[in-house]
Amino acid sequence: MEYVPTTLVGATARQIARAVRRGDTSATQVVADHLEQIAISDPELNAFRVVRGGEAMTEAEKVDEQDDLANLPLAGVPVAVKENTPVAGLPTWHGSAAARTAVAEEDHEVVRRLRGAGAVVVGTTRMPEFGLWGVTDSPDGATRNPWALDRTPGGSSGGAGAAVAAGLVPIAHANDGFGSIRIPAACCGLVGLKPGSGVIPRDLGVDDWFGMVEHGVLTTTVADAVLGFNVLAGRRPQKLTEPGRLRVGVSLRSPVAGVRPDEPNRSAVATAGKLLVNAGHDTVTAEPPYSPGLGVAGLGTWFAAAYREVDAAGLDLRRLQPRTRQHVRLGRWAYRRGYAAQSKRDGWRATALRFFADRGLDLLLTPALASTPPPADGHAGGSWRSNMRVNVRYAPYAAPWNFAGLPAIVVPVGVRPDGLPLGVQFVGPPDSELLLLAVAAQFELANPWQRLALV
Repeated sequence: MEYVPTTLVGATARQIARAVRRGDTSATQVVADHLEQIAISDPELNAFRVVRGGEAMTEAEKVDEQDDLANLPLAGVPVAVKENTPVAGLPTWHGSAAARTAVAEEDHEVVRRLRGAGAVVVGTTRMPEFGLWGVTDSPDGATRNPWALDRTPGGSSGGAGAAVAAGLVPIAHANDGFGSIRIPAACCGLVGLKPGSGVIPRDLGVDDWFGMVEHGVLTTTVADAVLGFNVLAGRRPQKLTEPGRLRVGVSLRSPVAGVRPDEPNRSAVATAGKLLVNAGHDTVTAEPPYSPGLGVAGLGTWFAAAYREVDAAGLDLRRLQPRTRQHVRLGRWAYRRGYAAQSKRDGWRATALRFFADRGLDLLLTPALASTPPPADGHAGGSWRSNMRVNVRYAPYAAPWNFAGLPAIVVPVGVRPDGLPLGVQFVGPPDSELLLLAVAAQFELANPWQRLALV
């Protein structure tokens, strides 16, 4: 897979915006070059649901006509939006034709903020049906990981992860209800921050998946992650400050009984621990108080979220994939029996906050994944049981922090022996998004990663 010969395809969002603001290039040229690269690469990757060719060029021309480019932090930057988030003029797909809703009359607030910052939406990216899975495939094809085309880029923001890792866009919108930003970040070697509750407007699905879903971005650098976070959070551009000496808990323990991280993921955590110490921080072993009750409540809420989405849309279960149908059936049962009660989420949040406070922790370090990303193909038509086995075994570490409403970030730390990226997860208490990004920036400086899979 070859890149179009232009210096700004594969550049960072900050580099592109700076070049457009300075007049070194135009938004129109940048968007045209990226659309050309998408046309070359996406037939193989299948990252995009819709590519807005003509519309994106028109929007890029409007950016070039503006007099206030200096005030646009994303001036001319091509971005992609996950297909479950309304973009004016496009259907909202939710991962399948059966779940697709009518053409949106207006942008979601996060899309409006991206455009208000000067970004140009070049298309929408693929996800699994209703965003339920950590793999991104459907009966009409699988989205592929640019690092290894036979492997998944993760999910549910898998299309976003593949698009950024391949350089098709420098920054992609994503959202995370049970790990859907951080899992693709780990699979694709990207930076992925899930903000804490209430930081970025949600308004996604029925009650925002019981308040667990958060919007964010996937990027190749921490600087771009800061830029995207500030835009989505409606904040003025701000630089990170060097964190003081932190006390960081380190845990390999899986939230899922019987699932353990493989050797490369254990090694990634060890590497991250050394980087923390070298940066002047203290590390201590600290095992989060996961419990069987947390697992039951988490699963029940995951199931119930699917049920409420399908029920609210009035969908015929027969039109959905087999794995989704069973998930919804279990969700109906779990919801009616109170397994998704708010008290369960409140209880785990209180427990998690006590864990940080009692151990005197500023952050928690865990693996991002337990094993290598699974194969890209064969999941959408498979049984619910086989999908559950794959998802729970390879990506158990993200979901508890949605359940608690706490911010968390995945940062690359190297490459597995099989050639796929390695990442680690940091979790923080409420309002620690900038601290998480600052620590990620220390990692990037001390241990730079390969930004793009295909160069």
